Amino acid sequence: MLPKTIALVDDDADFTDTFAAFLRREGVEVRVFADSNDLLASESPFGWDFYVIDLMLPGVVGEELIRILRRRTDAGVLVVSGKVGASTFATVVDAGADMYLEKPVSMEQILLVIRALQRRAVMRGQRDQSWVVDLRAAQLQAPDGARVELSDTDLTVLRCFLDAEGGVVTRDTLIQRLGRDNTSTLDNTLHATIYRLRRRIEKASTSLVPLQSEPRIGYVFRAPLKSL
Repeated sequence: MLPKTIALVDDDADFTDTFAAFLRREGVEVRVFADSNDLLASESPFGWDFYVIDLMLPGVVGEELIRILRRRTDAGVLVVSGKVGASTFATVVDAGADMYLEKPVSMEQILLVIRALQRRAVMRGQRDQSWVVDLRAAQLQAPDGARVELSDTDLTVLRCFLDAEGGVVTRDTLIQRLGRDNTSTLDNTLHATIYRLRRRIEKASTSLVPLQSEPRIGYVFRAPLKSL
């Protein structure tokens, strides 16, 4: 079992050319990013099914990139790097990587690890990952049981996600539902509202926060969401 899409983040052109071609022959869609900032600035940096990452990167270093990804996605993360040291494995796993392989390593070995990690991710995803909006108590319940207190504005935003049933909610829709007239001012307010809600969830719950932005469009709740 292989992921459908993989982001390969490494500035070693010899490695990425060879490995990307190898993966494509296996039917995987691959995009190479030679600079970690290029990934983060792309149209959907957190939308890949799997990430293969080097540690010695231009832009954001590998360990910090892993931490950023882990705040927004539970996709598989495999580190393949020539960086060695007694604490390297512990450092990358602590940052959120699933496994570390030291270069040089064969393409076949990397593929075996990706298969194993993807199989585990699929099994994890089959568990109940529903989020519940308790409208009467004004709370959001995470899959791990944590509860987040919601303001009236939060409730309005979450009602939009409930109505969308997993689809993208545009900024215009959110602005209209919030009942404001000044679009530019409200857009900033909306961004702040989403940011504060996401931060409160992160502090209260160990569950991955599924509230994500869609560049130039709006926001989406990428997990089952239901109400009480």
